[in-house]
Amino acid sequence: MLRAPLRRLWLKIHRWIGLSLGPVLALTALLGAVLVVALPIDRYAHPALFVARSAADARTGMAALPLEPLRQRILAEFGPGTSFTLRPPRTPHETLWVYVRGPWDGTLYLDPATGAEQGRRGSHEGAYNLLFELHSSLLLEDTGKGILAFVALAYLFLLVTGLVLWWPTRWPPSLRIVLNRGLLRGLFDLHRIGGAVLGLVIAVSIFTGAYMAWRPLGGFISTAMGQELVKPPVVPKGPATGPRLSLDELVARARQVFPGQPVGYAQVPAKPDRPMRVRFRLPDDPHPNGISSVWLHPLTGEVLAVRRWQDLDAGSGAVVVIYPLHTGELGGLVHQAITVLLGLALGGLGLSGLWLWWRRRAVAAAARDIALANNRTSS
Repeated sequence: MLRAPLRRLWLKIHRWIGLSLGPVLALTALLGAVLVVALPIDRYAHPALFVARSAADARTGMAALPLEPLRQRILAEFGPGTSFTLRPPRTPHETLWVYVRGPWDGTLYLDPATGAEQGRRGSHEGAYNLLFELHSSLLLEDTGKGILAFVALAYLFLLVTGLVLWWPTRWPPSLRIVLNRGLLRGLFDLHRIGGAVLGLVIAVSIFTGAYMAWRPLGGFISTAMGQELVKPPVVPKGPATGPRLSLDELVARARQVFPGQPVGYAQVPAKPDRPMRVRFRLPDDPHPNGISSVWLHPLTGEVLAVRRWQDLDAGSGAVVVIYPLHTGELGGLVHQAITVLLGLALGGLGLSGLWLWWRRRAVAAAARDIALANNRTSS
């Protein structure tokens, strides 16, 4: 059992970390839970963006639309310094998504058979995109991602201090939650026991979110394990030899490496000194979008590197599991439901902690006022 002075120290650490960073944790957790539910709602509410007017061949993971005219159209509208990523349809009735990064950042939604634009949405437009940006970066881009990574680290201190304060003197511990002795006592039991029982499971969700938000974390892990970071290949300097290939031919070159496998993404750089990357969804790849990649010279189609997901360093390759683990896609609907519940639980822990602190201060202040009034009466 902790001595009283040491217990008070642990309590202060837990309280002030929770009061200063707990609201951010609660906000991001609640937003994460909402996003899992909001994704299918967003698709249902905007069928023009997500449902193609004509069916596409989703068996190969690539649209039937010629890609080179599409590239020329994008560069003509947004400028030659624009990079973009193609996300082919995953089902026969899904649109072709084009993530544009340039003077305008957003997503184009095209009919994969005709190339007709069915709609577009900027990176910060729409309720779902706004919620996602809040959850992933607090609308502060890289700065916000760094803040969220720091907050995730702070959660580990909250977890440790909470477990120390909860740790029982006798085992097995009592997990009884008293609900008939007032709201304050009931919330205290829920906060204490809920944090102890769910804390480690919530820590998995927190860590995976921080891992994706703050990319240097993967590099730190690989370095700590003594592994060399696997970096994208470099495009050879000097003028390109041979004819410049169309975007269709570039993708075809990549598909020769993994014949018959669906394309997850085709990332087209803005500058010729950056390699083009085509990601494939291989059968043994746990990542729902595929992370096994073929890197090409963006002009000649020369294959610069081929990297399956197993060939990546530990820090980079971990995202294969971390991404679907965080989003709930690894275990289907059951996992997504658990993800929602964990987000609500973490949000509830943060909000209940704030309420308990405020309520106890109010009760203590009222007790002091009563004591002062009694002293005045007796004197």
